[in-house]
Amino acid sequence: MMVAVSTEAQDLQQTRVVVVGGGPGGYEAALVARRRGADVTVVERAGMGGAAVLTDVVPSKTLIATAEWMTLFEHAPELGIRPAGDARTMVEGESAAVQVDLDVVNARVLSLAAAQSADIRARIEREDITILVGTGRLDGPQRVVVEDEDGGTTTLDADVVLVATGATPRVLPDAQPDGERILTWTQLYGLKELPERLVVVGSGVTGAEFANAYNALGAEVVLVSSRDRVLPGEDPDAAALIEDVFRARGMTVLSRSRAQAAVRTEDGVEVTLADGRVVSGSHVLMAVGSTPSTAGLGLEEAGVRLGPSGHIKVDKVSRTSARGVYAAGDCTGVLPLASVAAMQGRIAMAHALGDAVIPLDPKAVSATIFTAPEIATVGYDEDQLKAVGTAYLVRTLPLRGNPRAKMLGLREGFVKLYAHSVTGVLLGGVVVSHRASELIFPITLAFARRLTADEVAESFTVYPSMSGTVAEVARMLHQNRA
Repeated sequence: MMVAVSTEAQDLQQTRVVVVGGGPGGYEAALVARRRGADVTVVERAGMGGAAVLTDVVPSKTLIATAEWMTLFEHAPELGIRPAGDARTMVEGESAAVQVDLDVVNARVLSLAAAQSADIRARIEREDITILVGTGRLDGPQRVVVEDEDGGTTTLDADVVLVATGATPRVLPDAQPDGERILTWTQLYGLKELPERLVVVGSGVTGAEFANAYNALGAEVVLVSSRDRVLPGEDPDAAALIEDVFRARGMTVLSRSRAQAAVRTEDGVEVTLADGRVVSGSHVLMAVGSTPSTAGLGLEEAGVRLGPSGHIKVDKVSRTSARGVYAAGDCTGVLPLASVAAMQGRIAMAHALGDAVIPLDPKAVSATIFTAPEIATVGYDEDQLKAVGTAYLVRTLPLRGNPRAKMLGLREGFVKLYAHSVTGVLLGGVVVSHRASELIFPITLAFARRLTADEVAESFTVYPSMSGTVAEVARMLHQNRA
């Protein structure tokens, strides 16, 4: 559905847009607004790219990419790869003759994050967008007050305001991070040495990704999950596979174990569980969710409605309850993904400046969990299809029969597709695989364009390729309609 909105015939050359927050939602919105002729100012206190670039997505995925090399190297002996020269000879079943220098790894992680932030800043400045370093808060719906590091203030009048302030790691009252032994995911990159025994509290996406990464890097990992299984919000088959992989790689997974407190000891940490058990480690990562960064911004005083969790309430074109005020990203609680934040920001500015927009459809968003193997999803899952009473077919095929997977020495993973049992339209999909983040795209495209399973099946794939399994599962969904 296309939505076109007038902006009361105001001259776009005179439209003043202030974006509070320079993360993906903020800087993408700024670029859209500037290209439509608006006068744009971005307020950011930490650095362009925000937490997504500096402390969250870019650093974590860089660390995970490093860990992925360790995972792939595990298969080296069976592929006939041995160290050359005077390197230690590997024998069958022996671990790879490599080790991780975490200080170097983290230095590279932070360097790449800083470089990405600088690239974004340069691009913003090329577009003649003003950047103010400081903390912005609303003084009514059409004014933003910016406080800089020295306590000085700048007042900006605005026709349109976008709030994109993100979120911060949630902290338990009895597990206060100290940046040394008790850590949030933003503090991990200060470690100089690999933790001997890392206790990860929380088995959602963040906890699972870091547990997987540090296990691959060589740390002993204990994953504390308050639920029956890891990744409780994901496809049950995918979550079960990942948990089996975790255990097979030596990770300790404690299910139905809620953490209540974490304290430092003389040479490590102790995590106390709700049932009285105590888990010891050298470090603990608290991955228990996030809190929207919306406090103290003058939002409610400006007429912006917040939910019980503190998230900003927005509609599908990113409008808040205050006229002229939009919001994007993790502060809205829609979906905690950089891609969603960016799309929300783009939609918000197009809508605010009178362009036609397609409202955000959360079901069309593809998401990936960067474990090894990765889990990527799009569309509806089985519980959702049952809940709405949709007639559907589901087919699953393991990747172990895929020729490309065999060549790469990959054994774990599958492709699962859902299709309407009458029309054949693709309703969703799950890919568990090496590079599932890439393999989900054709399924996302098919879902967004309402293609049928037959249309997917009839499209050519390269042989051999991992994507061949996507087409093969689509062929399994074919129904004879003669």
